[in-house]
Amino acid sequence: MKVGILGSGDVAKALGTGFITAGHTVRLGSRTPESEGLVAWKKKVGANGSTASFSDTAQWGEMLVLATRGVENASTLQLAGPKHFAGKVVIDVTNPLIMAPNSPPALAVGLTDSAGEGVQRLLPGAKVVKAFNSVGNTLMFRPQLPGGPPTMFYCGNDAGAKHHVAEILTAFGWESIDVGGIEASRFLEPLCLLWVSSAMKAGNWNIAFKILKK
Repeated sequence: MKVGILGSGDVAKALGTGFITAGHTVRLGSRTPESEGLVAWKKKVGANGSTASFSDTAQWGEMLVLATRGVENASTLQLAGPKHFAGKVVIDVTNPLIMAPNSPPALAVGLTDSAGEGVQRLLPGAKVVKAFNSVGNTLMFRPQLPGGPPTMFYCGNDAGAKHHVAEILTAFGWESIDVGGIEASRFLEPLCLLWVSSAMKAGNWNIAFKILKK
């Protein structure tokens, strides 16, 4: 499968490398597709990884991943061209975080709306699924933790798209739980803040959530 990832930061590279390891072809979309960091990433992953503009990446990908800063979703999608997303599964891994010096991160939108819902509104023809937003990039692909596979929550409006994303989560080494429609992003995005707060308090970023069942 051709996976187009909009973003060029650590999250985009980690997911891109994971998809390539799992047998897919990946293109990272960026405002600067030939930057030093992306050239190094391409050299590391080999022939199945490439870079391009947001628009070219969105048009090329059979499935798309939104992995830019959450507060930049609208501008990123505008550059990518909403028409290129029509009919495609879009995994939204973003969180609408406000980062201020000497302050903990905060959400730019929440409680009555979410970034996930905003992405779905901006891409009415796409099948948006929120996932991968509640863990750090180092654990996104096949995390090895003493307590067994951690739990990744996901949500979206299209049942078929969610089933596809659940299969990806399994291949990436996660247990997964469907928490409902895309409006459940209102719960999943604050979960990122809980993850950050827990990691900072513990002084350990190699942590993930786990649901226990009886």
